[in-house]
Amino acid sequence: QVQLVESGGGLVQAGGSLRLSCTASGGRSVYASGWFRQAPGKEREFVGTINWSGITTDYAESVKGRFTISRDNAKDTVYLQMNNVKPEDTAVYYCAARKIPLIATMASRYDYWGQGTQVTVSS
Repeated sequence: QVQLVESGGGLVQAGGSLRLSCTASGGRSVYASGWFRQAPGKEREFVGTINWSGITTDYAESVKGRFTISRDNAKDTVYLQMNNVKPEDTAVYYCAARKIPLIATMASRYDYWGQGTQVTVSS
């Protein structure tokens, strides 16, 4: 059973940067990862995804050019670099992993989830 723990959330001013981390434990297997977010009163939405090798990524249109996903498999960690953040990026950010090493944009395709980390962007 894979456990995911996010870290790095916090308060940041608009235009600033933040890096989220997601570390996996509890078993070594090949998997793809994704980041999702949920703002108050809204449904959880896709942010970005990365395959096992780190070569293939995909992003939501709202974050393209601002957010970057990367991974260090030696550390069992996936990162979400958030640049030029906007107030509308405020949400709880969740890390997810799926048993298949290919990217996916739908939350239902993921098998494991972290507890979430709050990101608040002030204007």
